[in-house]
Amino acid sequence: MLHNLNQLFAPAVQDRMCNLLNHVISRESHAMGRLAPHAGRCVLVHLSNWPGLLPAVPDLVLQITPAGLWERLDMAPGDALRIELDASNPAVMALGALSGERPKVTVQGDAALAGEINWLLHNLRWDVEDDLARIVGPAPARLLAQWSQGIAQGFAALARGAARWAPPGRGGA
Repeated sequence: MLHNLNQLFAPAVQDRMCNLLNHVISRESHAMGRLAPHAGRCVLVHLSNWPGLLPAVPDLVLQITPAGLWERLDMAPGDALRIELDASNPAVMALGALSGERPKVTVQGDAALAGEINWLLHNLRWDVEDDLARIVGPAPARLLAQWSQGIAQGFAALARGAARWAPPGRGGA
């Protein structure tokens, strides 16, 4: 039953992730300009070392549109740039992402496209506070952003502490 739910919800979750990526990229015309020359190229994101006790996570396949944005595909072509993220400890990876830490990444494929993806990863950030300000106003958005940042830093510190106590080979130090 869990497998059926995974097949049902995974595409919807991946579509939302694609929408979020496009939202962040569309705020920076320079980023769209860097991706546009690679229109039609595909990127496959794979979570390696995923724990066997958790439901399998399907690969995320994204194609670059002529506008320099992303479109989710169901299957990857053979020449897709392959990006593998070490997901041996998904909780630590997710909490680390909240604090801005980057997971271990392996890239295989076109070096030029990999360079552009690397530039995006290092230079683009989601301005959550700005998006919140459009809904609740600038002062409450600033307060919510400060609280969220404190909570994220606390969880990240907790995850780093837990990772030190994890058995070797399971995401620990």
